[in-house]
Amino acid sequence: MKKDTHPVYREVVFQDISSDFTFLTRSTISTKETIQWTDGKDYPLVKVEVSSHSHPFYTGKQKIVDTAGRVDRFRRKYGLS
Repeated sequence: MKKDTHPVYREVVFQDISSDFTFLTRSTISTKETIQWTDGKDYPLVKVEVSSHSHPFYTGKQKIVDTAGRVDRFRRKYGLS
């Protein structure tokens, strides 16, 4: 196998910034931030906006979007009936 062709596969902490949920897994992603995990070791930190802890599919909490209001505003703006 050729040397220096594969990315480094290492343990990384992912942090869901919307719910402050963190989990340790393995990844090839590169980051400059680090965090101290519960075992006392420092690991690279990747901040994400959505994870299984905050995604509506997994939590069962859906956000309702007012699409009817958007359509009415569009019709009023462009004079459509």
